[in-house]
Amino acid sequence: MDINSHHQMNDLFAQLGLPSDNRSIKDFIENHHISGNIRLEQAPFWNQSQAAFLAESISEDADWAELVDHLDAELRQ
Repeated sequence: MDINSHHQMNDLFAQLGLPSDNRSIKDFIENHHISGNIRLEQAPFWNQSQAAFLAESISEDADWAELVDHLDAELRQ
């Protein structure tokens, strides 16, 4: 799961403190979904630290922003 970024999705999951192997990422995406107008960082499955990291990554257009956007899209499918 590599997109044009300095980081890979595995790195993002590790940064979030989640299992970061490909199977665990696939399982997470299959088992967690966001709908409606809920912003990614407001999803109920993040802890406070994870939510803060996601919000900061998006608001500051950090190196992680592209991957965070990709994760957001994956969780909305």
